Amino acid sequence: MIHDLAVIGGGPAGVAGALTAALAGLRVVLLDGGPRLGGQYFRHAHGAEPEPRFARQSHALRQRAEVLLKHQVWAVSREDDAFTVHAHGTARAEVRARRVLIATGAHDRPLPFPGWDLPGVLTAGGAQALLKGERVPAGRRIAVAGTGPFLLPVAAGLARAGAEVAGVFEASGGLGLARHPVMALGKAGEAAGYAWALAARRVPYRRNHAVIAAHGEHELRAVTVARLDRDWNVLGTEELECDALAVGYGFVPQIELAVQLGCLTRQDADGTPVVDVDARQRTSVPGVWAAGEPTGVGGWELSETEGRIAGLALAGAGEVPGLLLRRRARLRAFAAALQGAYPVRPGWQSWLTPDTLICRCEEVPLARVREAQELGATDARSIKLLARPGMGWCQGRMCGYALACLAGEPQQPPRRPIAQPISLGALAEPPQKEH
Repeated sequence: MIHDLAVIGGGPAGVAGALTAALAGLRVVLLDGGPRLGGQYFRHAHGAEPEPRFARQSHALRQRAEVLLKHQVWAVSREDDAFTVHAHGTARAEVRARRVLIATGAHDRPLPFPGWDLPGVLTAGGAQALLKGERVPAGRRIAVAGTGPFLLPVAAGLARAGAEVAGVFEASGGLGLARHPVMALGKAGEAAGYAWALAARRVPYRRNHAVIAAHGEHELRAVTVARLDRDWNVLGTEELECDALAVGYGFVPQIELAVQLGCLTRQDADGTPVVDVDARQRTSVPGVWAAGEPTGVGGWELSETEGRIAGLALAGAGEVPGLLLRRRARLRAFAAALQGAYPVRPGWQSWLTPDTLICRCEEVPLARVREAQELGATDARSIKLLARPGMGWCQGRMCGYALACLAGEPQQPPRRPIAQPISLGALAEPPQKEH
């Protein structure tokens, strides 16, 4: 069977796009690697009720489209007039469709620091996923650090779950969205809720502060918290006891599938490569649309709006309603303002020591990166060839941004023939084509 549309990703963008296209009469199949629809934002534990609005959309989608969960998509290829989506669930599967909507979301962007490979140190998104998906706090006494507004819901969620939050350490020192009061007004209630949850439990929130080192022999026992100047250079330090650290410096869009297909990319406001789309969410490759975080990180409301626009365009709608276009423009402006308010400053590189691991998968320390540069490596790719950072299990997802910064160049679009980790045994399986 050849579907009219294959949607890759079951978060807000994917569900909105798939449902919109299915309601217009298209034969739609949606694939997602998770056990439940929702993506990272609407992640929920087994048996728990998802957010009501998303629950209604998910229920409606299941009535009108085929939904394949626990199907990790690792490649998309084009043959003749249709695309083949290569996935692996309980077995290897191939899904054929005339058009594709890429809505694969994003993952955390960490920065390396001494001790970031210790058990007990995890990304802010990882701590949030553990809490939402399994109802398990990452530790008993947890520090939350990094930059950006995402730190607040992570800390508030952990505090509400009964964990002791030792502090929220925001590396940026500006006034956030104070320069954009109209934009900030729409999020004031949400921010106030997080602030109240933290204040009620006497959780300190400290700007111009960052965790620059983690300590422990076999597991995390303490972190070094530093007071920073505007460029994130260290002004003073103190040690703080904790058994878990949730740290994050924004997000990296997952665009591997779009790059596989040859879609053009552009640099977002923070220099991150994202998929370039037109006003109807079409990419440069005929038959391929993209929505949500792959086109620029902006939150679930922007993702859902872009998904709806893509769904209408895929269904052949003559004109996209102006209300949706205005909403997208407003939300994109808000996302750009956030990126401007919470940039990653270059001073983080001064936190590193020669033995700090840059690539945890291949255990490549900073000293080896610098040695490669002394041998003549002038960019991230040549450093990778000489010193192996980015050649391990995660294929540079965790160290790619840091390595680009150390090389002094913008991060390049990820070119991976296999977009997600998959075993050789799974690749060797004969594909099932019943879908």
